[in-house]
Amino acid sequence: MADVAGRYRVLIVDDNAFIRAGLTSALEATDDIEVVGEAGDGHQAQELAWRLMPDVVLLDVRMPRTDGVSAAAALSRVSRVIMLTQVEEPEVVLSAVRNGAVGYLVHNTFTVDELAEAIRNTVRHRAHPLSHAASAALIDAARTDRAAAPAADPAERRARFGLSAREVQVMDLIVRGHANQDIAAKLFLTEKTVKNYINRIYAKLGAPNRATAIVTWLGMSPQG
Repeated sequence: MADVAGRYRVLIVDDNAFIRAGLTSALEATDDIEVVGEAGDGHQAQELAWRLMPDVVLLDVRMPRTDGVSAAAALSRVSRVIMLTQVEEPEVVLSAVRNGAVGYLVHNTFTVDELAEAIRNTVRHRAHPLSHAASAALIDAARTDRAAAPAADPAERRARFGLSAREVQVMDLIVRGHANQDIAAKLFLTEKTVKNYINRIYAKLGAPNRATAIVTWLGMSPQG
C-alpha cells in the first residue's frame, strides 16, 4: 500500500544510469509516486528491496551479476514486480511471470502517465500491466510449448477449470489483451462486475495475477 503520505514507493532497477535517471525524474514529477532507490543489477536490487520495502520494483531484464528474471523470484516476496525492459522474447516474458512478476512492460509502448497509473493500479491490486508485446509473447510461448500436443478444446478448458460461460468470455478478452474497462464495455457490464468475475477466475485457475492466468488458461503451468 501507499505510505502514510499517500505516496507509492518505487525502486528502479536498470543497469543503464540514463534510463534510471529519466524514470526517476518522470515519476517524481507526479504528486504521489516517490522513487525510494535505484539499483544497477539484480543483486543490488535485492539488498535494497529488503531494506527499503518498496511498493513496486520496476525491473530490467538484462543486467550484470544477477539478471532481472532471476532477481524477480526474490523481489516478488518483498514487493510487486513490474518488468520494464526492451526485451520481448516470449521465453523471457514467460520466465519472468513464472518467477513472480505481476506485470511486463516494454519500453516505448507506454506514456509516463500510463506507467504511473500502472504503478498505482498494481499496488491497489486492480490490474496487472502487460504491454501488447508481452501479452502476445505469452500467447506465442504457450503455443510453442504446446505445438507437439493436440490443442485443448475450449469446452475442455472450461470444464477443467469450472468457469462459467460469462467467465470464459471475460478470460478470452483478457487473453486478447483487453483492460478491465474495455471488457466491461464489450460485455455491457460495470467495471466492478468485471473485477468480481476476474477475481473468481483467478481463484479457479489458481492464478495470482493476470499474466499467470493467461498462461494457465492457455495450458501452461505457471510454475514451469
